[in-house]
Amino acid sequence: MSPLSPLTAPSGLPTVPAHGPDAAARLATLADVTASDAALRRFLHGLPGVDAVGLEARAAMLGTRSIKTTAKAFAIDLAISMIDLTTLEGADTPGKVRSLCAKGVSPDPTDRSAPKVAAICVYPDMARIAKDALGDSGIHVASVATAFPAGRAARSVKLADVADAVAAGADEIDMVIDRGAFLSGRYMEVFEEIRAVKQACARPDGGAAHLKVIFENGELSTYDNIRRCSWLTMLAGADFIKTSTGKVAVNATPANTLLMLEAVRDFRDTTGVQVGVKPAGGIRTSRDAIKYLVMVNETVGDDWLSPDWFRFGASSLLNDLLMQRQKLSTGRYSGPDYVTVD
Repeated sequence: MSPLSPLTAPSGLPTVPAHGPDAAARLATLADVTASDAALRRFLHGLPGVDAVGLEARAAMLGTRSIKTTAKAFAIDLAISMIDLTTLEGADTPGKVRSLCAKGVSPDPTDRSAPKVAAICVYPDMARIAKDALGDSGIHVASVATAFPAGRAARSVKLADVADAVAAGADEIDMVIDRGAFLSGRYMEVFEEIRAVKQACARPDGGAAHLKVIFENGELSTYDNIRRCSWLTMLAGADFIKTSTGKVAVNATPANTLLMLEAVRDFRDTTGVQVGVKPAGGIRTSRDAIKYLVMVNETVGDDWLSPDWFRFGASSLLNDLLMQRQKLSTGRYSGPDYVTVD
C-alpha cells in the first residue's frame, strides 16, 4: 500500500457513471468492435454520457485533500520520477537538449538522493542528441511525432516522422490524433492511423517504442468526446493516453484527467489491458502535481502510481518540486538561483 493510500475520498460524492454490467459482452472481442466503421461508431456512441457536474465536483473535491509531511515527501519524489522533462520549441539547440538531459539525470546536484525523471521529451531531430546524452542512465527518450502539434500532414509523412524518431533511438513516441477526422465522425480513419503509427514504432531488434496518443482535449470540446476518444485510442493499441500538446489554451485539467483515469480503469476491467495516462500542459507546481497523484490513487489505485503508468508532461514543474523538496528537508527555501532556468 502506498503512503497516499489513507487518502480516501469522502462518501456521497457524485461519480462518473460506470460502463455497466453489459460492457464485457459489448466488448466480447476487440475484433467485433473494430470490424467496421459502423460497429466502431455504434460502440463509441453507445458509451454512457458523461455526468459533467458529477465529474467536475469529484475532481474539485479530490483537489481539496491534504497530505501530511511523510506522505508529501513521498509524493514529491514520486512526481519527480514521473516527469517527462520537455523542450518543444523552435529555438531548441543540441546544447539545450544536453543540458536538459543532465538535469533529468541529476535534478538536484546538491542532493544525490533526488530521483531521476522518467523521460526527456524532444522533437524527432533532437532524439539522437538526447539518446547519446542520457547514455545508460535509464531515462527514456520520448519524441513527439506525426506532425506535432497540429497533426496536419499526410499519413505517409506522419509515419516517416515516427520512423525517423525510432531510428534515432526514441523509446517512446508521443503522437497527435487527427482531431479534424475525429470531430467529423471519421472514427475508423483515426483508429487505422493509430494502428499504423503503432506498427511504425517497431524496432529492428524486435522491440518497439511505447506509443502515447495525444487527444488535445481543448479541441475535443466535450467530455463525451474525450471519453469516446479514450476508448477509441485504447482499442487501437495506445500504451498511454495523453491529454494535450501544451500548445493550446486548454490543456490538462483535473476534470479531463479524471475522466481519462476512469476510462483506463474501465478498459482494464473490461479487457484486462492496462493503459497509462499522461496529463500535459499547465501543471507547474508541487501542489498541482500532488492533487493529480491523489486523483490517481483514489480513482485507479496503486497499480497506476508508477512512472510506467502515469506521467507528467512538464517543463517547469520540476523546479518547483525541487524547491518544495528542499524545504521539507531543511525547513527553508533557497534563493531563486537554487534551480536552473531551462
